[in-house]
Amino acid sequence: MKTTAVAAEDLKGVMAVPPLARKQAPSRPLDFPENDRLLHHMIAGGITRFLYGGNAFLYHLSLAEYEELLDWLAAFPDGCWAIPSLGPSYGRARDQAALLGRHRFPCALALPCGDPRDALGLEAGLREVAEAAGLPLILYLKEEANFGSDLEAGLDAVARLVEAKICVAIKYAIVRPSPGQDSYLERLLARVDKRLVISGIGERPAPTHMRTFGLPGFTTGSGCLAPGLSGELFHACALGDFARAEKIRAAFLPLEDRRDAWGPARVLHAALELAGVARTGPIPPFVSALRDDQRGPLLPIVRGLLAEEAALRPAARLNATEERR
Repeated sequence: MKTTAVAAEDLKGVMAVPPLARKQAPSRPLDFPENDRLLHHMIAGGITRFLYGGNAFLYHLSLAEYEELLDWLAAFPDGCWAIPSLGPSYGRARDQAALLGRHRFPCALALPCGDPRDALGLEAGLREVAEAAGLPLILYLKEEANFGSDLEAGLDAVARLVEAKICVAIKYAIVRPSPGQDSYLERLLARVDKRLVISGIGERPAPTHMRTFGLPGFTTGSGCLAPGLSGELFHACALGDFARAEKIRAAFLPLEDRRDAWGPARVLHAALELAGVARTGPIPPFVSALRDDQRGPLLPIVRGLLAEEAALRPAARLNATEERR
């Protein structure tokens, strides 16, 4: 597993955001054999960067489960980069920081806080959490007000955290009707190096974010199902072949549409099980599983994306090999 410091070069490419499989038992324990199956599926498709956050429902993990998760992530194969999340509250993040400090993760993602906060207070708290964990953070910008209602003060706080190397990357995930028109992102990139900002909303806006704003890569949930196809989308963008990138992007939209309509994490959780990639099992409260009348229409969408993946898998493996070289 990667243990070296995060560099801008590390952020080029695709970063998977997988779910966490659980066993069908009263306490719903984490199912690490099934999580291994999913991990090997993604690796076989060329993905080597893995961020465990919202799709894994880390907001709702107990501290004991979090400790188990860290032990599993720390044993990832050579050549892979495992990134745990922490938070979103200050107290929870401090408790998790003590566990993170036992391992050699290069960084952790700070989940966005929805509780009372302002830019200076959040900046101070993140500095303390990073110091307690002994590692830097990836910031997750999911809404303009993630650092408080004063947007300019929030952007300045983010810039200071980057300058101090408390923040080594930013997952930018603010949804826009037209991702190419984003004044907030423009103001962010005027303050921080664009090489440190990754597109964080999957395949839908990724080509625009890479073409218009020069972002180095993107995170993917649907790419956990079709990792080779997601890698091909990145390579097309990196080569400037945006016509091909748009064609590949279109293959993801039916699943992305369902994720937007029914909940990104719960749809992905069900999709991977319907695909036979892994038995993802139950979802922990406070989120409910898809109903049968939702799983039925999801199945042909999953099969369609798997068919696209199978058709491109040889090319995806070739490109992944070239990237590692």
